[in-house]
Amino acid sequence: MIEQHFQDLGAAAWQISSTAPKLRSWAGTLADRLTAGARLLTCGNGGSAAEAQHLSGELTGRFLRDRRPYSAIALHADTSAFTATLNDYGEQEVFARAVRAHGRSGDVLVALSTSGRSQNVLAAAKTARELGVLTWALTGPAPNDLAAVCDDVIAVEAPGVATVQEIHLALIHALCGEFDALTIDRVPERR
Repeated sequence: MIEQHFQDLGAAAWQISSTAPKLRSWAGTLADRLTAGARLLTCGNGGSAAEAQHLSGELTGRFLRDRRPYSAIALHADTSAFTATLNDYGEQEVFARAVRAHGRSGDVLVALSTSGRSQNVLAAAKTARELGVLTWALTGPAPNDLAAVCDDVIAVEAPGVATVQEIHLALIHALCGEFDALTIDRVPERR
């Protein structure tokens, strides 16, 4: 079991290494938009929520080097607003409503779903696109529903959820490292 897990992880890591040019492009776009005053919104459920919050934390805090903070909001992290929305509008609307509250044209949404079928994450992506928010997805194997509604996707071809999540974290770290390199000397505008 342990050996198989590491074998699956190694195979997925090898496969995903081909996405480096796309990840560099994402980092460049994110650096351009965030330094111009846009914000990053992130969402996911369960382990994907933890990774969404991790990504937001790396941009508001620091990753590899000290740099200015950038606006990044994990849509589930405000538990009072999240649970009030959940109670009043239901689970499928919880992220979409937060996108309506925080998203502006020119912002970026990173939506994470290992299955690519999470209805509340799909609703967030659809709402974001309606608002002119650029949408990127990190998912498990494609094709999937989330990949179909986002502007761009990195789909991890792996047999298990754990491996997909581990690769998502590696992708987040690679994205943040490239973002840091691109923004080290930039001064963000205020919106």
